[in-house]
Amino acid sequence: MTSLGRLIPSPRALLVFEAAARHGSCGAAAREFNVTQPSVSRNIAQLELELGVRLFIRSPAGLTLTDEGRTLHQAVTDGFGRVGEAMRDIAARHSRQDVVELSLSTAFVTHWFIPRMQAFYRDFPSVDLRFQLLSGSLRGPAGDVDLAMRRIPETDNEYHSWHFAPELVIPVAGPSYIQRHGPLDGPADAPHTLLHFDDPLIDWTLFWGEAARRRSPWRTWVQFSDYAVVIQAAMNGEGVALGWISVVAPALAAGHLQPASRRRVLTGSAYHLLAPRSRPLRDVVQAIRVWMTEEMAKDLAQLGDLSEESTGPLTGAG
Repeated sequence: MTSLGRLIPSPRALLVFEAAARHGSCGAAAREFNVTQPSVSRNIAQLELELGVRLFIRSPAGLTLTDEGRTLHQAVTDGFGRVGEAMRDIAARHSRQDVVELSLSTAFVTHWFIPRMQAFYRDFPSVDLRFQLLSGSLRGPAGDVDLAMRRIPETDNEYHSWHFAPELVIPVAGPSYIQRHGPLDGPADAPHTLLHFDDPLIDWTLFWGEAARRRSPWRTWVQFSDYAVVIQAAMNGEGVALGWISVVAPALAAGHLQPASRRRVLTGSAYHLLAPRSRPLRDVVQAIRVWMTEEMAKDLAQLGDLSEESTGPLTGAG
């Protein structure tokens, strides 16, 4: 097969020919290439000389392709189109960000991850995050995402597993609520609103005994189906919520929430970051896992020892 290098005087001649045919004008092609009109005419004339045919019929109205010109223009257009598509695809692959999918609770993302999103992108500017959100408790399989948070034993053989945070639960409320109503440890007849996450495994009686569920003129019970909303309502001063430390640590550190009781529940369990063993563990996923763990450790260090008082079997929202 004869090479293109022997068939055409230069690749530029084909580019100029394509522009002139597309515009139907040497002047318009000249403006596109930022050259003079005689320069375009010379490129076309040289190409016609090499091929031994006329490619255009020239008239005062402009350029009209001959049959041979239309054949060449169709081939050039198709070829340049494929070349352009390949170049765009190569450039996109080269600049494509690392896509990392995380399976986390809505509450954790809302109240822990989003407040430090700018810090995350300072450390990981090339990462494109994808969140798989769970509105309820962090139970069930982690799936095939890159990284997930679950309350699961570290010995689970399906996943790499790293300790992330203890399962520590504290009644919390906004400062304005504490100022108006005082803590739960105050007088028995003090009016309180309990903000409850609708989950059978989360039980207020561990903190306030059976009185938590008995109706009384000084206690209001408000129930939500999304734990992120429970915490937001507490931050807004609407009542007292059970605060899982893995979610509320930033708000406690910033003073947006305060402990509403001296009582805590440290269950003895913990939340873990998981990565499936069924896929290669990418360096960027490892780096994000380390970053999240270090950020949580900073939160816990800033809060000091909040694990006093009591332990129990409460399980979680995370």
